[in-house]
Amino acid sequence: MAGSTTVTERQHVAEQSAQALYGRDRASQALGMRLAAVGPGSARVVMQVRADMLNGHQVCHGGILFALADSAFAFACNSYNDSTVAATGAIDFLMSAREGDELTAEARELWRTRRNGIYEITVANQRGERVALFRGRSYRVDGQVTKLEE
Repeated sequence: MAGSTTVTERQHVAEQSAQALYGRDRASQALGMRLAAVGPGSARVVMQVRADMLNGHQVCHGGILFALADSAFAFACNSYNDSTVAATGAIDFLMSAREGDELTAEARELWRTRRNGIYEITVANQRGERVALFRGRSYRVDGQVTKLEE
């Protein structure tokens, strides 16, 4: 599908790329993350905070929040079917997430060139309160995420 130009074709590429990536992403699966939506340069990933995700203060461990945001980042920056990895990522924790909270990480592309991209990810709870803000820079490596089907 090289040279896809229509919105429908770009969406098809994003969906196939995300499904292939998620199928191999044992970490996201083990954490109970669900890919709720994907589009060119965007993704939404949902996860419920479990008891085994709590730190010593009985709130969601920051590393788990980072992992959720990082997974949404990965699905968004790989949505063009170009193998892409994180070059850097930073997170600001805004409030605590607690056991039972359903968290949603929304990733959106801010800027993209042939090799690099910058993405912003907002993590919010079921009440729409922002829990964390993440910003990542991606780097395209050789290869593709999956063999696309027509």
